[in-house]
Amino acid sequence: MTNGNEDHCNTTHELMASVLPPVLIIEMLLGLPGNVVALYVFCKYMKSWRTNVIFLFNLILSDFLLLLSLPFRIDNFVHSETWRFGDAWCRINLYMLAVNRSASIAFMTAVAFDRYFKVVHPHHKINHISSKQAAGVACFIWAVVIALRIPLLAKNLLNTGKNHSRCRSFSNYEVLSPDILLHYIVFISEFFVPLMLLIFCSARITCTLRSRPRLNESRKGQRAIRTVLVIVGVFVFCFFPSIGTGLTVLILKSFGEKYCKAYNITTEFFSMSLAFTYLNSALDPVIYCFSSSLFRNYLKTTLNRTGMIQLQVSK
Repeated sequence: MTNGNEDHCNTTHELMASVLPPVLIIEMLLGLPGNVVALYVFCKYMKSWRTNVIFLFNLILSDFLLLLSLPFRIDNFVHSETWRFGDAWCRINLYMLAVNRSASIAFMTAVAFDRYFKVVHPHHKINHISSKQAAGVACFIWAVVIALRIPLLAKNLLNTGKNHSRCRSFSNYEVLSPDILLHYIVFISEFFVPLMLLIFCSARITCTLRSRPRLNESRKGQRAIRTVLVIVGVFVFCFFPSIGTGLTVLILKSFGEKYCKAYNITTEFFSMSLAFTYLNSALDPVIYCFSSSLFRNYLKTTLNRTGMIQLQVSK
């Protein structure tokens, strides 16, 4: 957010201030334990760090780091969007949220592509890359998402008014500077590009399974399509609300003051959609269950020990 006055279309975000805090608290309480358990399982019990395991581990790490940044946003919303931690921490907090959101999307897509190549192109050399090479790919993904979000660290995002001190990465900018424009472009691109790739992967896996009856009936084939479909479902459910309302806000803004009321309402819906974005980090353990037999078996064994239920643990 810039230093200076906002547009004539001022937004109050009263509904957001009352609804978002309890929702985000629930998401954090649900997401942190799942990701902590996943980190524990992968670090302690994983013997072979294959490609999909490395991508899953980085997905867990990005979700965990995002959830650690969430308490500051909760405090911000509890105090009616009054940021109490200064400009430097405003930049760092928004940077951490943006980087880990982007990393989460990137590694979800990487997991889906790993399944795609193993089913559709089983003899492709990419299926035989070493753990070191897979780690190199993961480092490259982190480097790209970190570099693309650097403008958030360079820009003064704290807007200090008469009765407020707001910390937002999206605001009523009268003139879009290059760094904020890049932020918007990345925000939009990181939804549509992965979505197209995920749809492509799921379609190709489905077609391949139908053309190969034996593979279609195998556990490997069924697990692959379930993993990709779960990723697509979680991705669309969590990220479409923010991209849909965000694009609507930008379109209404271009029309000027005559659409102030619609702009204000849509801006509030955009802010509310943040709850869906952060929910992704709480739902990703579902992806771990479908993608990793180790994580799935650990959960089954833990539940079996309670004596309330007995689940079959795969060999």
